[in-house]
Amino acid sequence: MRSLRTGLSLGSVLTGIAALGALLVAAPAAHAADTPLRDLAAAKGKAIGTAVTGSKLTGTYGDIAGAQFSSLTPGNAMKWETVEPTRGTYNWAEADQIVAFAQAHNQQVRGHTLVWHSQNPSWLTNGTWTSAQLSSLLQDHITTEVTRYKGKLAAWDVVNEPFNEDGTYRSTLWYNGLGSDYIAQALTWAHAADPGAKLYINDYNVEGVNAKSTALYNLVKSLKERGVPIDGVGLQAHLILGQVPSTLQQNIQRFADLGVDVAITELDIRMQLPSDSAKLTQQAADYKAVFDACVAVSRCYGVTVWGFTDSDSWIPDVFSGYGAATPYDENYVPKPAYYAIAGSLGGTSTPPPTGACTATYSVQSQWNTGFTGQVRIACSGAALSSWKVNWTYGAGQRITQAWNADCTQSGAAVTCANASYNGTVPNGGSVTFGFNASWSGSNPVPTVTLG
Repeated sequence: MRSLRTGLSLGSVLTGIAALGALLVAAPAAHAADTPLRDLAAAKGKAIGTAVTGSKLTGTYGDIAGAQFSSLTPGNAMKWETVEPTRGTYNWAEADQIVAFAQAHNQQVRGHTLVWHSQNPSWLTNGTWTSAQLSSLLQDHITTEVTRYKGKLAAWDVVNEPFNEDGTYRSTLWYNGLGSDYIAQALTWAHAADPGAKLYINDYNVEGVNAKSTALYNLVKSLKERGVPIDGVGLQAHLILGQVPSTLQQNIQRFADLGVDVAITELDIRMQLPSDSAKLTQQAADYKAVFDACVAVSRCYGVTVWGFTDSDSWIPDVFSGYGAATPYDENYVPKPAYYAIAGSLGGTSTPPPTGACTATYSVQSQWNTGFTGQVRIACSGAALSSWKVNWTYGAGQRITQAWNADCTQSGAAVTCANASYNGTVPNGGSVTFGFNASWSGSNPVPTVTLG
């Protein structure tokens, strides 16, 4: 069951007072009393990160990103098509924004990604290049981007997804034009541009011991033997519910034994929708298994989730019928997976009690065409740093004015969120907001909406 999402029962209208349940959505710090994940991870000598979108780093999204994670990965902001959409014309705005946010929140940044077969600008992919030209373009790109952020980034995913599932090299612009040594060249150029950044090769379906991960292992072993600068491997870990590889920890350890770090770089665990309590329980166990494997190996640097909220996940757009892959639901409420992560890192693994926070709607006064209402949000056993309530009116009921909350109404659906000054509801405390509304015909009790 999704924690801290509380639906309340209908009341009845008695002598001008109506009570109803309103859906209370506990946003970022419904778990405010818990130790932040980044602090738990640090106590284990690990980093915990998330991929982020720069434009969203405000409000609830920004609050969670800043409070819970010690590392940020730009989801798209540092990819070639974003930073150089037209040859010689650069756009660093979102990347700079993410780096600035990280600096303000004492976070590291993981650069992603310098060399990839996807999300390249059309001027590059549609061009006709000699090997020498292609090499020069790649070197210039790596040097320009890494130099810009020299000293500001902890690590780079230098080469992304170089292998096919059978362990052969993927046919790409780079492999076809430069041969397999493009990987060594890219690492060498990145190291020259920022000797202090840790350099990784990153791929998916390499979490367990298999043909693809063995090819990556052999490549890293060869690069180390040749003296090519390689500091780590990234295991993306885009996983399916119930399918965490049994050899994950063994695989992490064998890479560590080569003398490189290992990072789980893009973790999400997708399920077939709709989600239910059984699936969420299994997902929590899966997240715990991944974190446990990283905690068990000293050279596992840490774990990054590929977006922390289901509303920001790439999964539904790519895998039809699948979703709910992250530790927070669409309303920023922590799911069982969040508490499983916390438990793996030594924190509290039990969600707060259901019903710890409630919302109660009442009619304070009523006249022939209108009424004044109030909603009281109260907590016992949990705390909130922000809140939102929803209800559905019958025909003819419409809010005309609200105070101590920002209320909107679309058709019959009403949503009210806290004002900037009253989002905090302490354990054992309460806040209220009020509104004026009109009615015609009758003024029935609204219908409860459950999330």
